[in-house]
Amino acid sequence: MRWVKRHLLAFAALAVLFYMLIPNVVVAVFSFNKPKGRYNYQWTEFSTEAWQHPCGTPGICESLGLSLRIGITASLVATVLGTMVAFALGRHRFRGRAGTNLLVFMPMATPEVVMGSSLLTLFVMMGVPSGSEAILIAHIMFCLSFVVVAVKARVASLDPRLEEAAADLGANAVQTFLRVTLPLAAPGIAAGALLAFSLSFDDYIITNFNASPSSITFPMYVWGASTRGTPVQINVIGTIMFLIALVVVVGGQLYSSRRQKAA
Repeated sequence: MRWVKRHLLAFAALAVLFYMLIPNVVVAVFSFNKPKGRYNYQWTEFSTEAWQHPCGTPGICESLGLSLRIGITASLVATVLGTMVAFALGRHRFRGRAGTNLLVFMPMATPEVVMGSSLLTLFVMMGVPSGSEAILIAHIMFCLSFVVVAVKARVASLDPRLEEAAADLGANAVQTFLRVTLPLAAPGIAAGALLAFSLSFDDYIITNFNASPSSITFPMYVWGASTRGTPVQINVIGTIMFLIALVVVVGGQLYSSRRQKAA
């Protein structure tokens, strides 16, 4: 009983983690199903046909490619801009800093329905046509806030004495930033970039407001397919995305632990 009490928190954490991963396990299992009807909701027969032909359903790989292009571009732009904003807010005091912090948090607190309809109104007034360009602008806008928050938290935890030591050893401002500050802030920047990509790739509501008939992203394709039949290829792509995310997270943890042991 003493051993159980000492590890009770670990057991509870594993139970919660297992509960959270149940939907991913179900998606992975049903990716090997061969449904008899249009809907992949009941197990009927084991099959690897969907894995052999992941683009067998018309339009699924086109929508996936569009989501990947928008997600990667939006995350890169939001990461660069968000990192600069985070350093400005975390390191400098200027007039309007409090108002800027409020504006950064507003997209995170605003309901997506309100944000999507507002962006649609803005694009119509400015003459920006609906489509992939409008979706990209919208994704950069709301991903920027999450990057700023993630990087700002990392910047706030940096020890300024390390930068002072680099300056004492003869490094100029650029060298100090590139060799000391930026490597220390890299985990926060990477976290903000991954968060921005996941939010952009997964978004449906804001995207639906600003999309055109020729710019169907993967979430929009999944939503449309659910009304007329869910192809097994959706489960295949979802499983692949989950495995990629799992490899990235586990690889990052292993790399971090090796660096700590080496230090």
